Amino acid sequence: MIIDLTATTSSQISTALLDARRRAGSPAMGMIGTLVVVADEASQHDALKAATDAGREHPSRILMTILRPGRGRAVLDAEVRVGEGAPGEAVLLRLHGELSKYPQSVVTPLLLPDSPVIVWWPGGGPAVPNQDALGSLGQRRITDAGATRHGIADLLARAEGYAPGDTDLAWTRITSWRGLVAAALDQYPVDIAAAEVVAPNGNASAALLGAWLQGRLQIPVERNTSRGPGITAVRLHTSGGTIALSRPDGITATLSIPGQPDGHVALKRRRTAELLNEELRRLDADDVYAEALNCLVLHSRSDPAQRDRDLAPSQVVQTT
Repeated sequence: MIIDLTATTSSQISTALLDARRRAGSPAMGMIGTLVVVADEASQHDALKAATDAGREHPSRILMTILRPGRGRAVLDAEVRVGEGAPGEAVLLRLHGELSKYPQSVVTPLLLPDSPVIVWWPGGGPAVPNQDALGSLGQRRITDAGATRHGIADLLARAEGYAPGDTDLAWTRITSWRGLVAAALDQYPVDIAAAEVVAPNGNASAALLGAWLQGRLQIPVERNTSRGPGITAVRLHTSGGTIALSRPDGITATLSIPGQPDGHVALKRRRTAELLNEELRRLDADDVYAEALNCLVLHSRSDPAQRDRDLAPSQVVQTT
């Protein structure tokens, strides 16, 4: 069921939601919380699809907030969706004119009571998510450094204003990489002398993976360049040889451990909905992400040449 509302108010939207639930026979019970998505017109369709797909595992009230600043009068237009082949609810909010400067005044009355609020910026995100007008409403704030051409610079900026509850999909994209590297070290426990991460220049996920390795293993980590797609290899150099996890095709990885036959493991590049699903499974602070961010900042300060490369814009938007 879809209800269009023009020049409306938050109160009228709430009434429309109640009416739509009664008519569709879809009560609010069972929704885990509110997912506030901050997007523009160009990205809202894909963002809503990803949020809806994630809602199959985590039924939520999705508030798609589209800010349209300008000199026109302050107007709120909305589209209420209940049912439509997915659990939960979705409301598209278009805030025009001066109203776009105060989105929290529209969103706050629409939050589900006594339940978590997650704020997601699919197009990147603010430098300090916790201080953003909408970000301040969330217990969890999800940015995406991989969606911009200045991804690593964005991560460095966010590290300065990090608050518990912040996370980034550039970090979520390397969950499988971190798990496989940890498993390899369990199979072949040996002292690591150095490591390298190979990915296209400016890849935010590669920067976080290198920072995580450096912080956890207390070793130097070099970032080298490949044509992708995404991260193509991680190599750990030891006295007994090199432990390598290589994925040149973006689908299947080869794990090489000294003295053992090569193994093959699925390591495909995940869709946005899958990444969002992972983040919605946890609402506590991600301390490991915070440590990796801090290590990325320390490495950037100690290596001015690398910092200059990190601050330069990438030619294309990179993901893992």
